[in-house]
Order: sequence, then C-alpha cells, then structure tokens
Amino acid sequence: MQESRNNIVDKKSHQGTNNSSSAQVEGKNHPEHPHYITYPHHDIGQQLSEDEIDLAELWRALWSGKLIILTISFAFAIAAAVYAIKLPNVYKATTQLAPASEQNSASGLAKMAGQFGGLASLAGINLGNSGTDKTGLALEVLQSRIFIENFINKYQLLVPLMAADYWDAVSNTLILNDEIYNADNNTWLREVKAPKSPQPTSWEAYEAFKNKLSISTSKETGIITISIEHYSPEIAKQWLLWLVDEINTTMREQDKAEAQRSIDYLTEKLEETQLADMQTVFYQLIEEQSKTIMLAEVSLEYVLKTIDPANVPDEKDSPKRALIVVLGGLLGGILSVLIVLIRYFTNKSHSINSQFADIDEAVTLQSAISYGVNAKQESN
Repeated sequence: MQESRNNIVDKKSHQGTNNSSSAQVEGKNHPEHPHYITYPHHDIGQQLSEDEIDLAELWRALWSGKLIILTISFAFAIAAAVYAIKLPNVYKATTQLAPASEQNSASGLAKMAGQFGGLASLAGINLGNSGTDKTGLALEVLQSRIFIENFINKYQLLVPLMAADYWDAVSNTLILNDEIYNADNNTWLREVKAPKSPQPTSWEAYEAFKNKLSISTSKETGIITISIEHYSPEIAKQWLLWLVDEINTTMREQDKAEAQRSIDYLTEKLEETQLADMQTVFYQLIEEQSKTIMLAEVSLEYVLKTIDPANVPDEKDSPKRALIVVLGGLLGGILSVLIVLIRYFTNKSHSINSQFADIDEAVTLQSAISYGVNAKQESN
C-alpha cells in the first residue's frame, strides 16, 4: 500500500516536471506570453513571398472567367459593327501632277541678270533671281487660308462641305443633314454656342476643307499627288478638277500682273535715262516681260501639268468597317481579361486574409485551452 502511494507521488512529480519543462520551452518562444503556441508563419509566409505569377495560375484564372471574356468581347464587337455600319462611305478622288516646264522668260531674265546686272543696278533696278521655285510656291498658295476661302466662295461649296450627311448611290444624290441646313428655304439650322452663328464661318469652312485635302510630293520623281475626300464621289472629282484649274489660274494671273507692273516701271525708267546701253537693257527687259504675259495667256496648265486626271472613284476609301469591328473586339477582350484577373486576385487576397483570421482564432483558442490546463494543474 505504501509502495503504491509512493508510485503515485512519483508519477505526479514526473508530470509536474514535464509540464514545467514544456512551459519553459514555451516561455523561451514567447517570453511575454508563456502560454501561447508558436505561430505557424512558415507555410503562409512562403505562400505570400511568391511574387511572380506562373503561367499555369494565369491560365486557370482566365479559363475560370472565359464566359465573361467571351461575353464582353462579343458585346464590344457587336457595338463596333453597329457603329461602323452607321458611318457613311467616304470616297477619295486623286490626281497626279508634274511641274510645268520653266518658262523661256525666266531663263531670259536670268541671262540678262548676268549680262546687264551691273548696269541695271546703277539705274536703281534689281533684276533679281527669276529662277524661283514656282511649283513649291503654288503648293503653298494652294494650302493657304485666303486661297481656300476664295475657292469655297467662288464655287459655292459651303453647303455640300458643311451640311452633307451621306451620298445616295441609287439616285446619285448628296443627302443633306436637315438638322444643319434646310434646303427648302436655304437656311442654316445648326445649334451652336455664341459667338458662333448657325451659318459656318469662313474659318470653319477652311478647316473642314483642309481636312479633306491631302498633298504629297515624290522625292524621287517630283510627281505631285493631290486628293480630296467627300461623301459623294462625283463631288470629290469635280472639286479636284476645279482646284487644279484654280491654282493654275491664280499663279498665271499673279505672274501677269507682276509682269505688267514691271513693264510700267521699265517704261518709266526708259523715259528718264539717256544712256544708250541702259535703254538697250530696258528694251530687252520689257521684251522679256511681254513674253511672260504672252505665255501666261496661252498656257492653261501654267504651273502644274496634269499627268493623271481625277476620275470618279468606284470604291470607298473609308471607313474600314472590318478593322473597326476587329479593334472593337480586341478592346472588349482586353477589358474583359483585366476584369477577370482583378476579380481572381481580389478573391485570392480575401481567401488568404480569411486563412489568417482562422489561424489567429485557432491560436487564440489553443492558447486559452493550454492556459486553463496549466492553471488547473498548478492548482492541484
């Protein structure tokens, strides 16, 4: 009997020794809270330290949201198709031009500048350099505001330029937008804010025409390509023909007026001088300027010579409806992929946070149980 009591005492003392040793171990891990269990950081920390996303996980995320991706992409493609169908066709008329041959008067004036330039300068006359680039000057004039405004007013292009809606191919008729212009009483109806008026200004017309006009020059051959876009192919062709004719006429009239002013000036100087050599120079200069006027009168293509005249285009130039639909589908696909990935990784982050919460709750519960067990043992 006495031996059994001693055995029970020995077991209790052994259990107390084990409990004190485990408490010491726990105290080493958590000196401030000796009854907490070691926090299992290893697995969760390893999971969070993986910053790179492997392709398998990315594919799983995209595959899980495939319905969202297909639905949004299809919806964007349908919307782009509807938008592309509503766009009116735009036709482009094109012509190719070459610089006209240099006039004989220009070369004659250049020769005279070399021969009699000194004598002319004594009389206060500057022969100058007549070999200017008339082609480059003509192209700059063609794109100038004053030329385009005069061109629009001369041929009355304001209504088809600013109020066109689309072209009816069946009736070959340009349909006007009745919300902008009333063709019955020739009244502008567009709604604009002050200081603008319902009728477009000359600056607005210039900007609209400039956007429809394109000019390019080949560096290899020097061939000039001029194009005009419009809803009506007939109007695009007619405008282009008028434009080429108008720039030749403008440059021709400018040279004629300049030559006439030169003749008047030279005639006045001729009457003032008594030197025979100077009179010879003046007579030759007057002769060259008279040739300039004569050649300008007979040359229809004065600056730009037509190589390939403008024709009515059979096929539209824009819009590229297939490209619009493809771009719409791609935009929808990109947007849907972003939505799917954001949802996937947001849910993944919430899942990790919930795991942390569960672990914290389990650790707190286990610590409370351990603390209660140890307290009961100490009381015993």
